[in-house]
Amino acid sequence: MAGGAGAAAAIANAIKASGAIVRVEASDFQRILEKQDDPLVVVSVEWMFGQSHKYLTSYKGLTFFAKSTEPIHISSRCEIIESKKIWIPG
Repeated sequence: MAGGAGAAAAIANAIKASGAIVRVEASDFQRILEKQDDPLVVVSVEWMFGQSHKYLTSYKGLTFFAKSTEPIHISSRCEIIESKKIWIPG
């Protein structure tokens, strides 16, 4: 029981540290990028039970996260940062 409480506390602390993260579908993520002039996108391709593409961007003070089995088309006007891993609490 103590292990579960410790894990819950760790997740709660991670959420406090990272702020609000909004999970959206890939199509909604693309629409958010289209609304921005010079978006910054963090991209990660991970392998666990298949390929997973993860994306983060910030818009109007919120952080948006999307996950997809297929790559999302990202415009050439976006600045891309490639990351080995994106971890989202919860």
